[in-house]
Amino acid sequence: MGLIKEFKEFITRGNAMSMAVGVIIGGAFTAIVTSLNEDIITPILGIFGGVDFSALSVKLGSGENAPVLGYGNFITAVINFLITALVIFLIVKALNTMSEKMKKQEEAAPATTKTCPYCQSEIPIKATRCPQCTSELKN
Repeated sequence: MGLIKEFKEFITRGNAMSMAVGVIIGGAFTAIVTSLNEDIITPILGIFGGVDFSALSVKLGSGENAPVLGYGNFITAVINFLITALVIFLIVKALNTMSEKMKKQEEAAPATTKTCPYCQSEIPIKATRCPQCTSELKN
């Protein structure tokens, strides 16, 4: 009974759910990048090089049943990987930049409170007397 309870806690934990959502979105994203590569980028590169990567192959041996090494598909997979890595890098870079800007805005916001030097309580910045200990404050 303890194992089932632990498994239920693991599955319903936020990290596991976030990871599951990430895997699902990653799968959908991979399909989009694969389509971008196969349907748009590879034909454009084929115009300049006159080569469709998916058709590149080498027959290993002679005869009808000789195995075929489809290295063009490997080149396509490498291009898919590089495009995916570039897009993820750009997304993470944009998120980091936005995060840094938000931190700077928070840091640049003027202080609205100060600490009483006598009782250490938080008080409004314009206060001339502490509401907690009634000490007179110097500016």
